[in-house]
Amino acid sequence: MGNKPENAIVLFNGKDLNGWHARNGGDAGWEVSDGVITVKKGTGDIVTDQKFTDFMLHLEWMEPDMPEATGQAKGNSGVYLQGRYEVQVLDSYGIEVPGMGDCGAIYNQHAPLVNACKPALEWQTYDMVFRGARVDDDGNVVDQARVTIMQNGQIIHNNVEMQGPTGGAMDENVGEPGPLLLQDHGNPIKYRNIWLVELPLKGSDKY
Repeated sequence: MGNKPENAIVLFNGKDLNGWHARNGGDAGWEVSDGVITVKKGTGDIVTDQKFTDFMLHLEWMEPDMPEATGQAKGNSGVYLQGRYEVQVLDSYGIEVPGMGDCGAIYNQHAPLVNACKPALEWQTYDMVFRGARVDDDGNVVDQARVTIMQNGQIIHNNVEMQGPTGGAMDENVGEPGPLLLQDHGNPIKYRNIWLVELPLKGSDKY
């Protein structure tokens, strides 16, 4: 899924943060240089202007080298699908059995099936196929959101069902489209090559 299709929506143009804003509604304050976005500590999460329902997402990131740090302090960030469901970004290289807080986890809901992490300072990839929650006319959830995720070419989540928004979600309005959010957790994670393909909500019911 790493090859960008012709109909992909490029979310980061490699030059600036046009198309993004800060979570609080102001200007996005992260640093951009040489086709890379770097988290700037204290500037807050950044969010796409566009919102999406079902999609295929590709992005790449790099962990900083923080050899003295451990656990949640070691290269922490997150990719929030629809601004509601966090896929953890962390330096979890070498952990034999990753848990629900390690890299690749749907935060505090689903641990990754395997540890697919590369060492710090190497570029890593996420490729995700996301299906938003479905709600009835009264706003009740009839199908929770689902996601399949590849990290560095390995399946780490196989069509898992969310248990609702994860901690730190922008809102609980799961039946509505939502943006992509990248988390400022105080560590200088780098991101690049971020694109998305919107998917039809359903196929034909005709033979």
